Amino acid sequence: MNDIQSPEDIKVMVNSFYKKVRKDDLLAPVFAGIAKFDWDEHLPIMYDFWTTLIIDKKGYRGNPYPKHVVLDISSKHFDQWLIHFNDTIDAKFKGKNADEMKRVASQIAVAFSHKMAAKKNMA
Repeated sequence: MNDIQSPEDIKVMVNSFYKKVRKDDLLAPVFAGIAKFDWDEHLPIMYDFWTTLIIDKKGYRGNPYPKHVVLDISSKHFDQWLIHFNDTIDAKFKGKNADEMKRVASQIAVAFSHKMAAKKNMA
């Protein structure tokens, strides 16, 4: 297996990952429940996001947290998301960038989960 080295590798990973998410009993309803959710719009944003973080190409600009905080999701959603994310990488890639992508995803999942739980507890 090769490492994640190019925007095309990121695209393969993201597409494979979201294919799993769309079939997941816990995660698929989150996307189905978002009014006007458009996969054709979302996926290129994810390609840019991960390419910027992992391969150091500058393309993504934005803050993903505000788009997630409005969703009715909890730590169990992030845990499931992370399982699919890591499984997808492990099935297709091996190396420094693959490990970094998993590490960053874990940090994002933990941070979002904690921030969202704190916000719900304050409400």
